[in-house]
Amino acid sequence: MNEYIQLMIDWIEENLKVEFSLENLASYMGYSPYYCSFKFHQVTGISIRRYILQRKLYLSTEDLANNRKIIDIAFDYHYSSQEAYSRAFKTIFGVSPREFQLNQLPVQSFSKLIIHQGEDGCRMNISRETEVEQLKRRKRELFDQDVLNILNGQVMYKEFKNKRLMGDSDYAPFNEAMCVNAVTTTIFDHAFIQTRAAGHGESEENYRNKVIEPLNNLFLKKYNYIVLWFGEDMFCQMNLLTLLAYLEQSHFKGKVYLNSFRDDEFKVSQTEIALSGYYSVYVEVMVNLMKPTNEVPPVMYQAIGLFLEMQTENNRVIKYILKNKHLPSFELLKRLFEVFPTLGYGDSQYRELIDKISE
Repeated sequence: MNEYIQLMIDWIEENLKVEFSLENLASYMGYSPYYCSFKFHQVTGISIRRYILQRKLYLSTEDLANNRKIIDIAFDYHYSSQEAYSRAFKTIFGVSPREFQLNQLPVQSFSKLIIHQGEDGCRMNISRETEVEQLKRRKRELFDQDVLNILNGQVMYKEFKNKRLMGDSDYAPFNEAMCVNAVTTTIFDHAFIQTRAAGHGESEENYRNKVIEPLNNLFLKKYNYIVLWFGEDMFCQMNLLTLLAYLEQSHFKGKVYLNSFRDDEFKVSQTEIALSGYYSVYVEVMVNLMKPTNEVPPVMYQAIGLFLEMQTENNRVIKYILKNKHLPSFELLKRLFEVFPTLGYGDSQYRELIDKISE
């Protein structure tokens, strides 16, 4: 079945700038419109129309970045008016097309889905060393001793530290998954450690060794710059929000930069972050499970939407697992990684959901 869904995706991608017709897709596939729609949602976890909406809007960000006229972009993607395009854009990204064009903020990628991949279907990764070297040419001061790089996870931390990719600066990993389990209003204090350790089913001692001690430089040393290396998926963005909230809570006075990247293509987007309002967003979103009242970067806005959806009992991942619970565990996990790349969940998060459904 996966190869048939991939054929649908390929057809959709070739026709993104043509007004979509489910009947035309069904005719191309040789199935009924209902069957195509049902199977697409079953395999991908998203409706055809939602997929097309998000792909068009994501691709339109490239046009905006190239300073094309917004009205031309709207008509290119078959919106009835510039206003209709702007409403759809703000619903997905949290900012208007004009705001995005002026500020060039990072957004969460929504790449073409690859459900079925042949023997030659592999992606080429850009060398991390090459990308970091380009960053060095643009901002050499971020490679000095008064800089702390906080990296999302132990694997990335080890690579950066062992290769000294950021020169004489310091390195620290954030070994957490803030997108799951309860949090407290004050970050990294004793109550926070107790709550997070209990949520992960670990002792406080193990949690301190794994999460808190690796961050000691953040707590004990003074830096002029902190560089946060986080991907654009929901997992990374909730970790990022926590750290930004902590820096605001602790009244950090230096400059903060976000180096945002995609895992499948290590292309870094560097943004200076003003520490204003992130703590209140953390409390609203992660403590109270509410939408934020303050504006946040588009990539975080998208991640927050996913995070809040995942707190509901009948979210799209739960529905997908229920529809596919007949599959062997390894196959179901493989599909979950393929279908929900924007979540950024790891094995443990998915296994917990699978086990919960099996109970």
